[in-house]
Amino acid sequence: MILAGFLFGLLGSFHCVGMCGAIALALPGGVDKTTSPLRYAGGRLLYNLGRATTYATLGAGAGLAGQGLRLAGVQQGLSIASGGLILLLVAVPERYTGRLAGALGLNRPLAWVKNTLGRLFQRPTLPALYATGVLNGLLPCGLVYLALAGALSAPGVAGAALYMACFGLGTLPLMFGLSLSGRLVPLLWRTRMRRAVPYAASVLAVVFIVRGLGLGIPYLSPQLPPPATTTASAAQPAPVYDCH
Repeated sequence: MILAGFLFGLLGSFHCVGMCGAIALALPGGVDKTTSPLRYAGGRLLYNLGRATTYATLGAGAGLAGQGLRLAGVQQGLSIASGGLILLLVAVPERYTGRLAGALGLNRPLAWVKNTLGRLFQRPTLPALYATGVLNGLLPCGLVYLALAGALSAPGVAGAALYMACFGLGTLPLMFGLSLSGRLVPLLWRTRMRRAVPYAASVLAVVFIVRGLGLGIPYLSPQLPPPATTTASAAQPAPVYDCH
């Protein structure tokens, strides 16, 4: 599960380059006579760790929702539903998934996020770069929605947070390299890898569905034990004998 999050983030980072690459390239605090290369690289790294922090926090929220559903006795159904939700998000064009936040009534918070990002871009300090990454992780993104759909069926709140943190760390190598060089991957390869993201998401969805079916396949789809039942002697009260 954790490895799946990292690999999905690694492949999905090509999508991130297309959607958020402009922000990574425009980060303040460029190398000049007053900025050392180490500080420059450290600021870019903090920006990407800020994104991973937000993803982990969102994952904890998804894990909390999933935990509530598991307590309701729908553990297997939750895994199947997560896979189905991923397939649905893959099938819906991104221009519509990008409107999901607006449909949920989040336009005002998103406006605050964008305004705050604009102010942070005027402050080339290390804390500001980290905060920029934190807020950037809140911007609408279809890839993040796909990852969160998978986090719903992660084992517990900590597991879901770790899954999303690994997803964020998977996007880090390419996004960090992009912020340093600006030309890490040719446009042709970026386009090809972005087209591969829906296929990778579909494979992940199938894994969730198969796992939820409980087919008895070790590690992939283990058979869940049946719910505990009370015995007849425990369920029925002891007989009471009369004297007459």
